[in-house]
Amino acid sequence: MTGVQIGLLMGVFMLAMLALRIHVGIAMFLAGAVGYVWISGWDALVATLKHAPYARFSMYDLSVVPLFLLMGQFATYGGLSRALFQAANAFIGHWRGGMAMAGVGACAGFGAICGSSLATAATMTQVVLPELRRHGYSPGLSGGAIAAGGTLGILIPPSVPLIIYAIIAEQNIAKMFMAALVPGVLAAVGYMIVVAVSVRLRADAAGPLVPRYAWSERWRTLLSTWPVIVIFAAVLGGIYSGLFTATEAAALGALATGVVAWKSGGLRDGGLAACIAGTASGTGMIFLILIGADMLSSLLAVSQISNVTAEWVQNLGLGPFGVLVAILVLYILLGCIMDSLSMIVITIPILLPVVLGLDYWGLGPDEKSIWFGVLAMVVMEMGLITPPVGMNVYVINGVARDLPLGTIFRGVVPFLVSDFIRLALLVGFPVLTLALVRWLG
Repeated sequence: MTGVQIGLLMGVFMLAMLALRIHVGIAMFLAGAVGYVWISGWDALVATLKHAPYARFSMYDLSVVPLFLLMGQFATYGGLSRALFQAANAFIGHWRGGMAMAGVGACAGFGAICGSSLATAATMTQVVLPELRRHGYSPGLSGGAIAAGGTLGILIPPSVPLIIYAIIAEQNIAKMFMAALVPGVLAAVGYMIVVAVSVRLRADAAGPLVPRYAWSERWRTLLSTWPVIVIFAAVLGGIYSGLFTATEAAALGALATGVVAWKSGGLRDGGLAACIAGTASGTGMIFLILIGADMLSSLLAVSQISNVTAEWVQNLGLGPFGVLVAILVLYILLGCIMDSLSMIVITIPILLPVVLGLDYWGLGPDEKSIWFGVLAMVVMEMGLITPPVGMNVYVINGVARDLPLGTIFRGVVPFLVSDFIRLALLVGFPVLTLALVRWLG
């Protein structure tokens, strides 16, 4: 068998293991190792295992992962989510549909310090959903707004999936954060517009208008969110200005959110132990996926699958944007059944060379890689709320058992329309993604 045939066979082997619910890191490692031995022999595998894991885990950039995970754990236990929602609600809650918009805004703010879509969805369900129910919002709009708002955790920096993409694609983490900021803000604004349109098309989607807050009350609630504002500004401002490296900014953010969680009492009664255990578990899971991805990448290198795939795609005659649309559709489909980290580590080594080999708007290799990375994050974000396995929807259903899955899935449809419009804008106007990179990078 040729190297390409062996590589394809191992790909089928890996998918079979995933279907059997074997952890994605283990599945990638076993498929990569078996294929590597088949092509290059045991001695080559042993030589690779002697240096590849150390080379990966000794990377300074990887130290940012546990720090941002710890920051997210502290943010979850620190009670910052409720302050964010109360502040957003004080300013726009009196609008038609304003409380659901405030929920989206709170998700964006919490995602900015949490970095996890699933954690954002779970936390905001506990904070926002009871208020929406109390004020007469329909179950579909309530569940859809929270599920869609929760996806912002994957895009608005700091984001662990963005970091992993930057490492695999050999891009600067700070530049990836810059590139994702404007698309993340566009997503939040788009979701708020969806809420505004929904409550005007359906009179029963939202309850009666609530009284307008006095300005003194608005400023008081906004002042209660100062930890989030300061932490977000310090972390991203330090990275963008070059004052901190991404790792130093993550350490500062973790320390600051830890202090806030301690002062709020969130670290009592086992809270600190839970934060540390959650960070350790998440870091171990990510590192296992990375070592599996490295083994799979070694197989892709010796089998020449990446080069053959790039040549095959270029010969299809679809044109650069036809290829890009096919890739994005593939990501949306994969997002229905896989988590974002798994998609990144499995697909980027194969698909990124294809994209880099084509011409898009005259972009250079680095800008093209950054632009494609943000597009990939957007469609992975869409996969979190796309049936049949929209993970955010299942998280919300797990927290609010009396909110049916079907109701939530129907509620997210208008938000998916907003996502498709935003995706088209980002494809057609790369400047939306690259403006900050060019200005600050």
